[in-house]
Amino acid sequence: MSPIDISTHVHAHDFLGRDHRRNERRVWLVIALTAAMMGIEIVAGTIYGSMALVADGWHMSTHAGAMLITALAYLYARRHARDSRFTFGTGKLGDLGGFASAIVLALVALLIGWESLLRLADPVEISFGQAIAVAALGLAVNLACAWLLRDDHAHHHHGHGHAHGHDHDHDHGHGHPRDNNLRAAYLHVLADALTSILAIVALLAGRSYGWLWADPLMGLVGALVIARWSWGLIRDSGAVLLDRLPEGGDLPDEIRSAIETATDRISDLHVWQVGPGHHAAIISVVSSDPAAPGDYKARLAGIHELSHVTVEVERVGAVS
Repeated sequence: MSPIDISTHVHAHDFLGRDHRRNERRVWLVIALTAAMMGIEIVAGTIYGSMALVADGWHMSTHAGAMLITALAYLYARRHARDSRFTFGTGKLGDLGGFASAIVLALVALLIGWESLLRLADPVEISFGQAIAVAALGLAVNLACAWLLRDDHAHHHHGHGHAHGHDHDHDHGHGHPRDNNLRAAYLHVLADALTSILAIVALLAGRSYGWLWADPLMGLVGALVIARWSWGLIRDSGAVLLDRLPEGGDLPDEIRSAIETATDRISDLHVWQVGPGHHAAIISVVSSDPAAPGDYKARLAGIHELSHVTVEVERVGAVS
């Protein structure tokens, strides 16, 4: 008996987001912009004796370091997208990067909050003009970075299916796939922009009315907002890592509606995200009049979030 040729049935598990390369390039560009601004501030602050400039420069270095997590997650996921050791591809690496970045964001919120409390207890003299200029400069850079990292997802559709045990459909036009890795970088930039805006408001109030307490108070407000953003990112990226479907997700219901008939019932169903806009499913069907697995997968062709489907079928007595 001649061996079976399975070459036409073998498929990759490349579940990266559609905009993976574009997002990766943008994050590297933002890191370069932030690092350049950091260098300028540290050098200028050292030359002109401005501690405010030097401090903001070092603050931007932590900001660039946090975004490096995002960039490296993109790079590693892309380079290992077809590595067979990753059973379901590297699409979820972005969520791991997002989770790590969210932890860093939470630490930033704690540090800002602690520093603000210390300043409230023991106010320090502020060089208002210089500090406002630094905050305005930082805000301009952060707004430019936020524009680069905006998620202007354009909906496109392309897919391909297989009539054997697995089915792939790479369609990202159904809904808006959330890239937690890009969201993490965006929130870091947004957090920095928020602290710059609050600092400018507080410094203007301090210069006009002598309210030294306004600066640390705005710092506390900023810390609370950043902590809230961080928690949202921890919750959402952590849910993906633990294979939890989002609240209100109707994918399991769509699968049941497509598969179940008078003679076919789903006895076991597992659905989880394997990358931005990509979901996998394992479906156990019991039937009194079973069809081939390919026929059941054909019923799922309209559910575009499904990128990897495995169907097992068992014949039983009449299905009630």
